[in-house]
Amino acid sequence: VQLQASGGGLVQPGESLRLSCAASGITLDYYAVGWLRQVPGKQREGVGCIKSTGGTSDGAATYRDSAKGRFTISRDSAKNTVYLEMTSLVLEDTALYSCAAGAWCTSSDDEYDYWGQGTQVTVSS
Repeated sequence: VQLQASGGGLVQPGESLRLSCAASGITLDYYAVGWLRQVPGKQREGVGCIKSTGGTSDGAATYRDSAKGRFTISRDSAKNTVYLEMTSLVLEDTALYSCAAGAWCTSSDDEYDYWGQGTQVTVSS
């Protein structure tokens, strides 16, 4: 099983980026997928999470307060990929962004089963 996070880069404040989390070995639709970020010296924090599709799950996404209205998580089932669309980026969004898959969206990192390696997002003027 492998999760591959990509799409990071250097952008200016106010610009946008789309991160991708592509999976192999699992079908992402069956998993909740979280996006998390970490700045050196600080605790990793959840940015948002999209629930699994099918069954009793509604497949909805939730976001931390600072991401609401700016970030959107979506799925492309055909590509087995989950995206994090980030708009109106601010300096404080600078971090290493990782994706993780598990049975449900959770605030406990150790409850995710699979992790991607992370992609750096730097917002700088």
